[in-house]
Amino acid sequence: MTVHTPTPEGGRIVEEPLSEALSRRYLAYALSTITNRALPDVRDGFKPVHRRILFAMHQMRLNPQAAARKCAKVVGEVMGGYHPHGDASIYDALVRLAQDFSQRYPLVDGQGNFGNIDGDNPAAMRYTECKLTPAAQLLLEGIDQDAVDFRPTYDDQDEEPVVLPAGFPNLLANGASGIAVGMATSIPPHNAGELIDACQLLLQNPEATTAELVERVPGPDFPTGGVAVEGGAAILEAYETGRGGVRLRARWETEDLGRGLWRIVVTEIPYQVGKSKLIEDLANLIENKKAPLLADVRDESAEDIRLVLEPRSRTVEPEVLMESLFKLSDLEIRFPINMNVLDATGTPRVLGLKACLEAFIEHRRDVLVRRGKWRIERIEKRLHLLEGLRIVFLNLDEVIRIVREEEQPKAVLIARFGLTELQADFVLDTRLRQLARLEEMSIENEFKALSEELAGLKAMIASPAQQSKLISVGLEDVRKALISPRRTTIGEPVDVSGLAPVEAFIPREAITVILSERGWIRAAKGKVDDPSELKFKEGDQLGWLVPAYTTDKILIAASDGRVFTVGADRLASGRGHGEPLRLMIDLEEGAEIVGVLAHQPGAKVLVASKAGYGFVAPEDDLIAQKRGGRQVLNGEMLTLLRVAGDHVATIGDNIKALIFPVSELPEMGRGKGVKLQSFKQGGLADVAVFAAETGPEWVDGGGRRRNWPDWKDWLGKRAQAGRQGPRGLRKFR
Repeated sequence: MTVHTPTPEGGRIVEEPLSEALSRRYLAYALSTITNRALPDVRDGFKPVHRRILFAMHQMRLNPQAAARKCAKVVGEVMGGYHPHGDASIYDALVRLAQDFSQRYPLVDGQGNFGNIDGDNPAAMRYTECKLTPAAQLLLEGIDQDAVDFRPTYDDQDEEPVVLPAGFPNLLANGASGIAVGMATSIPPHNAGELIDACQLLLQNPEATTAELVERVPGPDFPTGGVAVEGGAAILEAYETGRGGVRLRARWETEDLGRGLWRIVVTEIPYQVGKSKLIEDLANLIENKKAPLLADVRDESAEDIRLVLEPRSRTVEPEVLMESLFKLSDLEIRFPINMNVLDATGTPRVLGLKACLEAFIEHRRDVLVRRGKWRIERIEKRLHLLEGLRIVFLNLDEVIRIVREEEQPKAVLIARFGLTELQADFVLDTRLRQLARLEEMSIENEFKALSEELAGLKAMIASPAQQSKLISVGLEDVRKALISPRRTTIGEPVDVSGLAPVEAFIPREAITVILSERGWIRAAKGKVDDPSELKFKEGDQLGWLVPAYTTDKILIAASDGRVFTVGADRLASGRGHGEPLRLMIDLEEGAEIVGVLAHQPGAKVLVASKAGYGFVAPEDDLIAQKRGGRQVLNGEMLTLLRVAGDHVATIGDNIKALIFPVSELPEMGRGKGVKLQSFKQGGLADVAVFAAETGPEWVDGGGRRRNWPDWKDWLGKRAQAGRQGPRGLRKFR
């Protein structure tokens, strides 16, 4: 890097490679985001914005006993004094601290509209009011007693705490989430009583294992309840490594309506799932025929959640209905666990459950010692003043004479009784009525009590065992203040192997799958006798007409070599134009549909590429579980045909035809295949599979089907060039 001397105007030109300049500035931005915005501190569980909100409210004396103040006032204090960012981001953080469905232990007592579980927005900050909750006071207790370090604010006009004293493990109790640069954090909420039990175990036995801690903290405890079905082994691994996840399901029950009728009532939904959005998604599943077992959904919620799910048939098992909805909707979510935090030195680290609790206990120990030293300093100062008062009472008459008669009583007192300047000032400032005999006794009692307290504090600071005992007693007091029963049930993974599949409850009805050339798909009931009567959007026309049943799976082959699977029961009604196929599958831009089949278990298909290669594949191996389909052919796919015969007929772009036995083709699940026909120029134009007894057919230019009685004249071996086909032969279908 070359730095030129300043120009006369006071400017400076820096010459350096652009890549170095960008990387250095981006690194500075990344570090700022990680340490000052996105990741919480392991000691108090807060990001800077939350810590500053609580501290500003503490400075405004908005304790639980005080009257609430406008949120706009609080946001203004935070933004002006501590957090130089937008008011919207500060208010959003404040609102979240007040929502009982977001925070396991709300830290802000909000008055007014602070949003709801439906996902509605809170009222503007000028309408809402707030103050601290008792839980927030536990986190701030001791902050005015030198319990933590302070640092200058962004404008050096004031000071803010580096970390809060944190009377309970807030990081795990309320959880945290955030996205930084190159890293993220996601910590679920937990039950404070269980966390305190785990802390007590570590205080008694610092060598306790994570498995022993999990006996006291069996898993997350979300504010919205629900059922965690990840299983104990997976949760233990997540707590040991700091990474993992937990599957959270809605809590539901079956409501008997009599006469064999029933319905499902959902009473708790997963954490951070909006109720109105969930209902909308379930309604869309019904409308789009993606939830064949669900007939209706209603929201009958008042103060408590009550979602009513009506089954399409009473013969459906409730467990089967719910298992299908868990797969299709946010009635089940997977909450990620990524315990990425800033340690006491400000370094990002992924910590397990034990390490997080140990860091909290160490922080409490540090807070306890610092508060003890702060108290010792004040006790020693008070004892020093009381020593002066004791001397006064022993020589009261002489002290009064000196005060009345001497021109410099302070200097005389210091010289006469050996007082310090501080003691002399205190004696001279003492009111006469405080020198009564009764006051002398109270001074002696105070001196004795403070001396005992001083000795106890010094012993505590020198004894880690006493510190641990005091931390334990303090945690028990916190437990009484935050006691709350567990809301989330911890269960094992549900075994659905014994349940009938969803397909078993879908009525088996004959349909005809209609796919247009532009990719609009629908299903008409029964058989379509006259395809010419079908209507399509302007400029579109019929592409494929496939007879099937509502219980079938439709295999759709694309030119990029992938095969997609769509349930026939999910197809739109045949009355309209259908819906775009691309909404149901992830079809690449530029890829075209080259084949459509109704899946037949145990059947086989011929996969052929435009380059003239192919193979036979079991249909069962082509079923795809995801929208992205299954990659089957390495190359550009020409067609996908069911093997319903013993011979294969091919025709190339050069109009040469070749027929050979199907047995010459290998059977495989994926690949390029073997050469079907050799070409000097061009590639494969069309292919067909037929039975030798009936012979092949082909379509002439007028669209008429023609027999091929002398097809054996074209019989040969696979990969031969073939010979010129019959006049008019261009394709087989």
